[in-house]
Amino acid sequence: MKAKAKAKKSDKQLLVDSLSAKLGSAQALFYTDFTGLNVKRMTDLRRRLKKAGVEYVVIKNTLALRAVNESGLVSQRLKGPTGVVVAKDGITAAKVLSDFAKENDQRPSVKGGIYEGNAVDEALVKKLASLPTRDEALSIFAGYLNSIPMMFALALDARKTQLEGSN
Repeated sequence: MKAKAKAKKSDKQLLVDSLSAKLGSAQALFYTDFTGLNVKRMTDLRRRLKKAGVEYVVIKNTLALRAVNESGLVSQRLKGPTGVVVAKDGITAAKVLSDFAKENDQRPSVKGGIYEGNAVDEALVKKLASLPTRDEALSIFAGYLNSIPMMFALALDARKTQLEGSN
């Protein structure tokens, strides 16, 4: 009987080690309360997150906190059922969570989390969801860079037309 208890303890430690390893390369960690979501909706949420390159883990609060603390981050106390979103791109994860919550009666709700080493709350996660992703931001920036030479070329063309009209 004692061997079985040790196996459970080692299983828990494996979960903690696995989660803390994932946190090492993650940019964001969000805690969600998935109360009120049925199995179909939870499966849909997991699929959307996985498609976006984000991992969703349901784990006991004590184990989640231990994993976060072992990875060198500091987190708040958790109460109730908790799903942990671990993402390399926090903005994408926030967008997926926000979009899914809009479609499903504000479920799951965000309890808080960590973004780039700083504690975040639900309001900040919603702000992150409104930001452009890295790829979107780069394309906006490239558009701005392209507009500068184009505006210069248009100005030169207008000046050329102006000079030709005065002759």
